[in-house]
Amino acid sequence: MEQKKIDLHMHSSVSDGTDAPKEILEKVRNAGIGIFALTDHDDIMGCMMIENMLGADDPVFIPGVEFSCRDEDGKYHILGYGYDSATRPILDVLDEGHLYRMDKLNKRLDFIASEFGFTFPDKEVDKLHALSSPGKPHIANLMVKYGYAADKKDAIDNYLNKKSFSGDYVRPEDAIKGILGSGGIPVLAHPAYGSGDQLILGAEMDARLKKLIGFGLQGMETFYSGFTPKIEEEMIGFAEKYDLYMTAGSDYHGKNKLIPLGDTNLSEDRKWPEGLARFIKKMVG
Repeated sequence: MEQKKIDLHMHSSVSDGTDAPKEILEKVRNAGIGIFALTDHDDIMGCMMIENMLGADDPVFIPGVEFSCRDEDGKYHILGYGYDSATRPILDVLDEGHLYRMDKLNKRLDFIASEFGFTFPDKEVDKLHALSSPGKPHIANLMVKYGYAADKKDAIDNYLNKKSFSGDYVRPEDAIKGILGSGGIPVLAHPAYGSGDQLILGAEMDARLKKLIGFGLQGMETFYSGFTPKIEEEMIGFAEKYDLYMTAGSDYHGKNKLIPLGDTNLSEDRKWPEGLARFIKKMVG
């Protein structure tokens, strides 16, 4: 098919972005993006909203999701694309991810209250509990609002990250199984990045991919806003080695991250690698 500007990794206010799904769609239109996906954390409500707003002349939309996962070897973010949102396998994983998120929300609030004396009015806590997919950025923004932290980075790095979790995550094999079971394609998000500043390359990346492919992983995000040319080249090499689909995403979060919409490091005049062209054809024909 004709090459278009694409961005297959972005977040709305349904999870930890600042733009409502309607604003995401409007910005995609204005940015000249021809194919896009919304990949909120552990939630697909924003995708359903966008699907109901699309017009005949709008960019091509691919429903997506990003599951926050962990196992004995570390953290993974597993993207799912093109799933059937009315089927039980992916809904079960979404339910599990939501329960973990709400549990971590309560534990983080208890932690900063007991360790640092940071508390919020009941109305603010109620707003947090009403969110579909609350996370650290939501608490961090409140900490800044009430003068407990200088900025969001200070809140996360120096306070919220002092509370760690081990078992309160969806396992990667369960996320992959749920995506596949609902007819979707599971893709490893920003593969070179693990927990915090962890960089996963070489033999470690190879071992991680072999394990995930054994679970049914079908793709890698090879073009990503945070990749250097060297990292990108290595990720493309791994995708070609294992015949995986390739995707391209910015990881746009609105004001919560300094990443422009459409910044995938994939120049518009570059010929799509076979793995990317194959993925787009699979998704949109």
